[in-house]
Amino acid sequence: MYTVVTGACGFIGANLVKALNERGIDQVIAVDNLKKADKFRNLVDCEIVDYLDKHEFLHLVQAGELDGAIEAIFHQGACSDTMENDGHYMMENNFRYSHTLLDFCLDQEVPFLYASSASVYGAGRVFSEARAHEGPLNVYGYSKFLFDQIVRRRLASADFSSQVVGFRYFNVYGPREQHKGRMASVAFHHFHQYRETGKVKLFEGCDGYSHGEQSRDFVYVEDVVKVNLHFLDHPHQSGIFNLGTGRAQPFNDIAHATVNACRALEDQPPLTLEEMVSQGIVEYIEFPAALKGKYQSFTQADIAALREAGYSEEFHSVAAGVAKYVQCLTTK
Repeated sequence: MYTVVTGACGFIGANLVKALNERGIDQVIAVDNLKKADKFRNLVDCEIVDYLDKHEFLHLVQAGELDGAIEAIFHQGACSDTMENDGHYMMENNFRYSHTLLDFCLDQEVPFLYASSASVYGAGRVFSEARAHEGPLNVYGYSKFLFDQIVRRRLASADFSSQVVGFRYFNVYGPREQHKGRMASVAFHHFHQYRETGKVKLFEGCDGYSHGEQSRDFVYVEDVVKVNLHFLDHPHQSGIFNLGTGRAQPFNDIAHATVNACRALEDQPPLTLEEMVSQGIVEYIEFPAALKGKYQSFTQADIAALREAGYSEEFHSVAAGVAKYVQCLTTK
């Protein structure tokens, strides 16, 4: 029996493959689209039994050739570029692909754990898993929102018989995201900016927020993997859950933590944010016109449902997660 991870060469997918290996699970089928070939590096230290291109995998699923052979599917594969304007591609890649795998897993009674997104909440200020609070700002968010609606209907239907879990990821950061380019986390970009130029850049204030004070729920990828595996271990738990820390922290905190983590590795004393700004280490740049009206200035996961489902572990703070991440980036 095989465990399938789609998007296996990507950020969260590769971290899941590694975590499965650490549990002694190496019968992993890695599914991805290696059009960006450099992503293969994320799996170099992982054990897999096979690699399948996304289209080959879908063909095998639809042809019935994997019937009875799959133990669980972690569906992480998606286009996550919030600036992507090709709606046809986004819906085919994110919505239709997911729909096909959902049908397969329900038919085969196989656990289906998939990536949703906090982008479904759009510009809302309430981040709890209810239709009334959802209103995506871009086609990426809409593709995730629409699939969640399909899942809700299936969960409520009389013929529902196997585990389906959707995770609304908030701002995930950590190792194995280097291939994402401009869509990599703020922590990743700040680390490289500081190492290359001695400074980091943040957006000026917008939407009533002061410079760098726009706030997000930043969640370390290690915690994301732990939550996924918790549900794998509890196959009777289904639903759509926010996956964040439950704490909103400003982008200033990311910059502050990244710079001080780098300074610690250089045996330099920590600085306050004010000292970093006054010394030009933290610099604020004009808010991009292309993001106006499409930008979440505040996110904070309501994780009550996650806690009620039995997940009790604490999440990394920005300071702790970024320090761990900088250590990883430095030793690569």
